[in-house]
Amino acid sequence: MNENNPQSYRSQSASAQSLLKKIRERRALIGVVGLGYVGLPLCREFAGRSCLTLGFDTDPVKVEKLKNGKTYIDHIPDSEISKMKSGGHFDSTTDFRRLAEPDVILIAVPTPLDKMLQPDLKYVVNSCRDIAERLREGQLVVLESTTYPGTTREVMLPILEEGSGLKAGEDFFLAYSPEREDPGRSDYSTRTIPKVIGGYNRDSLEIAVEAYRLAIDHPVPVSSCEAAEASKILENTYRSVNIALVNELKTLFDKMGIDIWEVISAAATKPFGFKAFYPGPGLGGHCIPIDPFYLSWKAREFEVPTRFIELAGEINRSMPEWVVSKLSDSLNNHGKALKGSRILILGLAYKPDVDDDRESPTYKLMELLGKKGAKVSYHDPHIPEIPPTREYSQYAGIKSVSLHNPDIGAYDCVLISTNHSSVDYESVVKNARMVVDTRNATRGIRDPEGKVVKA
Repeated sequence: MNENNPQSYRSQSASAQSLLKKIRERRALIGVVGLGYVGLPLCREFAGRSCLTLGFDTDPVKVEKLKNGKTYIDHIPDSEISKMKSGGHFDSTTDFRRLAEPDVILIAVPTPLDKMLQPDLKYVVNSCRDIAERLREGQLVVLESTTYPGTTREVMLPILEEGSGLKAGEDFFLAYSPEREDPGRSDYSTRTIPKVIGGYNRDSLEIAVEAYRLAIDHPVPVSSCEAAEASKILENTYRSVNIALVNELKTLFDKMGIDIWEVISAAATKPFGFKAFYPGPGLGGHCIPIDPFYLSWKAREFEVPTRFIELAGEINRSMPEWVVSKLSDSLNNHGKALKGSRILILGLAYKPDVDDDRESPTYKLMELLGKKGAKVSYHDPHIPEIPPTREYSQYAGIKSVSLHNPDIGAYDCVLISTNHSSVDYESVVKNARMVVDTRNATRGIRDPEGKVVKA
């Protein structure tokens, strides 16, 4: 028997048999808890494959928009929402009493860190409590939120069993399948990105694999929830450590008068043994700045040091301070103090050409510059107004400024934090007094006056 092949055994549970039949006949209702950058694309894929899909969210504004065929995520246009609704396969609600209706419940809620860099699972816990109150026999519950190995079994399982009186693996089924969303990608989609799946037991695994097959091209079953949880942590720790390496080299090469971007470009010509990672003003997005700390926190339980992870985190989290220091030095070289200077930051999103501002280093840059007395504005074509955030609520409601050429010259410095492709960087360099470029957005642009500083 191959545990990793759900077709190599037959389910023994009557509840499992019944749910599998419903899924294979495409009669199962799919519920998605959390309609953000992970949950809404999931709904799109299931509804697009003619699966009845019901989305849950606590935000009435989001739900109202969806009911009116409108989007709130840049890379999912209104036409996609209208298409989901017109087929009669998608609905959304803020009424969590309806959690008894879906046969499959996928949880896609935030898993942030607290101020002490410890896991904050309150959104997962609250979702599980809501589900437990309505949990019935024959339902599958899957967590997609990134977390540390053991969360599904140690946190979710007790809440669901104690709250419902049902037995996992027999009455209801439990699995973990990490999200792999990368907003704005054109080469891969939610449907085509392989989906790692780990089940609480064999029945749970088989059911979860069959459920995801309704919408995902390549399910990848693994032996346990813990293996699936660990796979996601590994993916993002790998990226965090390598980004930290180039960020550290950036600071060294800067002192040596060497352009890190040129060095990476040259090294990347090697056809084997090297993968290019790029420096920046800090880490953004929901995964890479957060996930490695989940693993280092869990490692303390086993008294195992995670020096690579913690060092990488230290380096990456120090980048905004380094950028501000470079900006301050550059202003000083022009006879201008940072205090009282007008700074325009280009880019609020954490990466180019998306409206996703989660964990964006721009927020930290704004905070540091503001504390030093600078007057900070921002421009982002994808985020016209700063939304409420958990950590930087003081900026909510601030609007993006225009980028007309005469206006750029009114700022003492333009700081490129995100390299959106719609920005005319040649015009920025021509009209700005000084440019601090953290993304190599000005590469190849003539700069006879030496306005551009790489940071």
